[in-house]
Amino acid sequence: MDSFDYVIVGAGSAGCVLANRLSEDEGVSVCVLEAGPSDMHPYIHIPAGFMKTLLSPSLNWLYQTEPSHWTGGRVIAAPRGKALGGSSSINGHIYNRGQAMDYDGWSQRGNQGWGYADVLPYFRRCENRIGLGEGSSGNDNPGDDTYRGRDGNLTVTDIDFRHPLCEAFIEGAVSLGIPRNDDYNGASQEGIAYAQRTIHKGMRFSAARAFLRPAMKRPNLTVRTNAHATEIVLDGKRAVGVRYTIGGRHGEPVEVRARREVILSGGAVNSPQLLQLSGIGPAPLLQSLGIEVRHELAGVGENLRDHFAPRFTARIKGIETINEMVRGPRLLGEIAKYFATRKGALSLSPTMVYGFWHSDEVQRNGDIQFTFTPASYKEGVQSKLDDQPGVTIAVWQQRPESTGYIRATTSDPYEAPVIQPNYLADETDQKILLAGMKLARRLIATKPLAPYVEREEYPGAHVQTDEQLMEVARERGTTTFHLMGTCRMGPDTDPTAVVDDQLRVKGMQGLRVVDASIMPTMLSANLNACVQMIADKASDVIRGRAPLEPIVTARD
Repeated sequence: MDSFDYVIVGAGSAGCVLANRLSEDEGVSVCVLEAGPSDMHPYIHIPAGFMKTLLSPSLNWLYQTEPSHWTGGRVIAAPRGKALGGSSSINGHIYNRGQAMDYDGWSQRGNQGWGYADVLPYFRRCENRIGLGEGSSGNDNPGDDTYRGRDGNLTVTDIDFRHPLCEAFIEGAVSLGIPRNDDYNGASQEGIAYAQRTIHKGMRFSAARAFLRPAMKRPNLTVRTNAHATEIVLDGKRAVGVRYTIGGRHGEPVEVRARREVILSGGAVNSPQLLQLSGIGPAPLLQSLGIEVRHELAGVGENLRDHFAPRFTARIKGIETINEMVRGPRLLGEIAKYFATRKGALSLSPTMVYGFWHSDEVQRNGDIQFTFTPASYKEGVQSKLDDQPGVTIAVWQQRPESTGYIRATTSDPYEAPVIQPNYLADETDQKILLAGMKLARRLIATKPLAPYVEREEYPGAHVQTDEQLMEVARERGTTTFHLMGTCRMGPDTDPTAVVDDQLRVKGMQGLRVVDASIMPTMLSANLNACVQMIADKASDVIRGRAPLEPIVTARD
């Protein structure tokens, strides 16, 4: 039986960072278990390949959410990466940290060391920010290194593609009073800008490429792919190892021991499921599944949140969109262009413009996010482009209050758990999303964009009342792939907290969770940047190192 100092379950955004940082210590041995394959598939590395990985059973867990009232009884796909790099190998490439108030809110909940001043040094340490280059204002803006890192592992770049429709959309937003902001990860988030992305020289820069691949050259790091974790091995209240299988349900069972710690980095779905399968979680749930209760912890799998976004589309005239660029014989030309120059449609992220605004002019608390791309998708699903020229505007509430859960449905580790986000269950979420949808319609109808818009395709001019708009949310709203919170960090006064502010599982020894599931509340952001920050900060805690010096700013 093999043994290592640390066993990390999951080689996603967090696991890759942890593997890199922990293996820097030559006297420490680290083993990473990844249920999926290596990250060699070309669809991972070609940016536009996300349209294929969203549907790939070999690279994606292909989870689905449960139906609910505000999804109109629909089942919604909930993709999760299943390969080295995890979801950073299949996501939309966006780099977005969120607002200072998000992290200050974590600290105010009793999580010491997680305020914005505390986490900013770790964002900087992870990042290799190239640019800012030519920002949306057209100026050469080098950025503010108070906020940005220049020598980290993760390369972050600006979109090097300018489409007239993007320019018109930005001009339209400005005409509504939304200012240009060349760096929404800098001094302030609010405004509109071209998206920052984890793409470099036309290729995806996943956590595996940034952090894991360089570390795999070290002799003290072992990475095992196609290794599906089935149970945490416990000795009383201490985690001492992990059981896993190679090659699927009927594969060879293997056990690996952890001399110091087992670290779960499987993400907001897999980490709570593995805890539950191992007898750690809500006692009534475990007992109903015939799983022995090894440690009762009521919050495991609870507090799930996600961003929920309706997508509006417009039919375009007089100008080419990406829909036409990649259809029929022209796709062959784009493929040739990509392999010759690493440019063109295949080098692009699914979203090109990001905007941050507010639903209330009095509070102005940055609670709406919207995106734009000069492409549109059939029925709003990001895996098949429309046949006609189109553009898409998506909008969502930044910090939803609605919570759901992840729950194992059986003791079989190969059965998917129940995923129920309970989208829009909280009335506050409905109110803010409604304001966001109204903003999306105003953005479609601005004067700078008007010469190109033939009509609002979806939902269409016949939709006018608040009730009709909310029915649109029920009919077409979908995930933005930002599941989090199911092993929430919190003080002992929080009965649903799963880990403390050192990310140790409460009441256990030798067991931590380090991934998006520990987030106490939702960020006003995509999650990938934050997950890598969490892992980087956790690595100092695990190694017994002093935290990086806080950086006090006046952000937001």
